[in-house]
Amino acid sequence: MSTKTNFKRIALVAVAALGIGVLSSIPSQAVVSISSITKSTTAGTSGQTQGAASMDSSSAATLSFSFLATAADSVGVTIAPKSKPNDSLTYPRLLLMLADTATSSGKTTVGVTTPLTATALPSATESNTSAAVWAEANTVGAAKFLAFIDTATLSTSRTAGTYVWTAVLTPYSANYATQVGNTDVQYVDITITVAALTTQSKVASAAYSKLYISTTGAASADSAVNVVATASDTPKGYLTVKLRNSSDLNAAAESVTVTTTVGQVGTSSNRGRSVVLAYSTDMDINIYADGTAGVATITVSTPSVTFASKTATFYSAAPSKLVASVINSVPGAGSTTAIAVKATDSAGNAWAGTLYTYSDTVGVISNNPSSCSYVAANGRHECAVTGVAAGTAKITVRDAATVATSTVASEAVSLTVSLAAPASVKLSFDKATYAPGEKATLTVQVLDSTGKDVSGPQTFANLFATGGISTTSGFSSGPAGSATDISGVSITTAAPNLADITNAKTVPVKTYSVYMPFSGGTVTVSAVGGTSLPAAGQIKYSATATVTDSGAAALAAVNSLATTVASLKTLITTLTNLVLKIQKKVKA
Repeated sequence: MSTKTNFKRIALVAVAALGIGVLSSIPSQAVVSISSITKSTTAGTSGQTQGAASMDSSSAATLSFSFLATAADSVGVTIAPKSKPNDSLTYPRLLLMLADTATSSGKTTVGVTTPLTATALPSATESNTSAAVWAEANTVGAAKFLAFIDTATLSTSRTAGTYVWTAVLTPYSANYATQVGNTDVQYVDITITVAALTTQSKVASAAYSKLYISTTGAASADSAVNVVATASDTPKGYLTVKLRNSSDLNAAAESVTVTTTVGQVGTSSNRGRSVVLAYSTDMDINIYADGTAGVATITVSTPSVTFASKTATFYSAAPSKLVASVINSVPGAGSTTAIAVKATDSAGNAWAGTLYTYSDTVGVISNNPSSCSYVAANGRHECAVTGVAAGTAKITVRDAATVATSTVASEAVSLTVSLAAPASVKLSFDKATYAPGEKATLTVQVLDSTGKDVSGPQTFANLFATGGISTTSGFSSGPAGSATDISGVSITTAAPNLADITNAKTVPVKTYSVYMPFSGGTVTVSAVGGTSLPAAGQIKYSATATVTDSGAAALAAVNSLATTVASLKTLITTLTNLVLKIQKKVKA
């Protein structure tokens, strides 16, 4: 090997190892110029967890460049950190790996410094790696490098985000030993984006993110918001937004857009009919009244999730209509919830302000007006009355604590206060006939000596003797957890439509859900009265129902059809004979 060639190789190694070699003079034969270097890059990606090897190059960025050498020229590459997700991070090492070279002559090398440890990562000013491409006179030097994060020098995870390094392309001449000049140096950015772990994703998932509306905030279930429309700076309700990522973790963070058709939404400093808010963990968004009455449709969305709309009702300051109905027709002594009221304003919006009851017979039901509570779940007011003595009284509901100040009143409803002792029991089914396995309601009524319902709610510790209610045919189990045990001896009565507003019964009773047998026949339930009843009432009580036998019903249908067919056959025979007689007469 000639002395000249040996010198070239030594110079190349020096450039690759040091990245840049600066000498004190620039000779006249320096011919590589900025205009003759063509460069390009593509962005890369990386996983967040540490790889098994240093050369994690499957999704590397690329750095490509070429140049025309008019003399024995080279281009050296050094890497400098430029930007990272946040200032508190330390840059990971960026490595170059030769992927392809199109140099017509000469050599391409990659020089990598000794790998640093996790406790001694490179500083922001330190070159992480270097490379060099050289070509002889009048030839093209070209190479493509893969740029990737050195996973072997990292801890078990790295922060997600975008990392940027700058590749410095420095031209050399004079047998690859002399830098041409700072004005000829070129720069190109290399970008690698580290994807977040699924558990750290900031993207909200529609499957796991939740939205609730309530009057209290910090909600985990919806509750009705029915509020007066009078403008106020005090929130009347809240929207609780809980963003979760695809791992159902509280890491998602997206902007939240909220709009409403009535009232305002937002915060004390940013509110209106439509607002965009920065998300904070499990945030509550205020709902404000602005003087407009009506039912608001409220929509909440993020860039990734659109929630189902919520509604809030803003009612006028005064109601225009009160419709009272009885939910417990037989209250006892003391306070008993007995009346339901549907209150609406002039636009028909549900009105949820305070209502009061008035009695026309204060000796039976006290005329000390008691306030009614608005029960949002039932969409109505529920009013308690105070029984004083046995008898009947008519109750009117008004919108003020005195008759003089009220503006609207309901029609009067009648209630009977009963103080009578229990004397007997009545058992009944809600239907006389059931299909096999059909759900049935078994009702227990407690009656006084005149056969009228005893007041309630009330608990009778031993209404039945040991064993409670029994049945001649075993009930089927029905859906899991749906059937109720009928063997208890202690019974508590209640107004059925206090809990179930679709129930029409207004006398206090005890109900059981049972499921009929799958075989046909008569089902009889019975029970013996217990010590909560007088001796005369401690007798056997029963109720019966019929379960249709599907096989018998089918046979009966077949028999009926056979009878019908036979009748038709007889009729057809009769008609045929008649036609024949007519034909004979016509021929004669």
